[in-house]
Amino acid sequence: MFETDKKLLNNYQRDFPLVPRPYAEIGKQLGLSEGEVIENFSHHIESKTISRIGAVVKNGTIGASTLAAMKVPQEKLIDVAKIVSSFDEVNHNYEREHNFNLWFVITAPSEARLQEVLSEIEAKTKITPINLPMVRDYHLDLGFKISW
Repeated sequence: MFETDKKLLNNYQRDFPLVPRPYAEIGKQLGLSEGEVIENFSHHIESKTISRIGAVVKNGTIGASTLAAMKVPQEKLIDVAKIVSSFDEVNHNYEREHNFNLWFVITAPSEARLQEVLSEIEAKTKITPINLPMVRDYHLDLGFKISW
């Protein structure tokens, strides 16, 4: 199963089949059943090897998104990060070595909801996040080769 894991995790970060039954198509390509593919991906999501399976959409195409940052006292960083991550609209957060030490990305269905999330984060943490909307678009390849 090890080689199958590597193929599933590396080969389908890009060019995921855009067909009615993508897992059946992947299975066909790898000699697996649709159920085996779904089971394998489910295992990797549950074990946090991968966080999600979904499209990456160009910023501004659908909904609204922003990068945000907060100045969090070091002793509160983990608790504040958990609060930030509790919002469905927060894709991920990470610590940086900077006065603004907690950074996160928010993706919402509208600008109004994005602003609500920022306000709710502030209300729950008592720390004001700064909103850093994208000014210039840069393409980042989010595919990372997984090796063991």
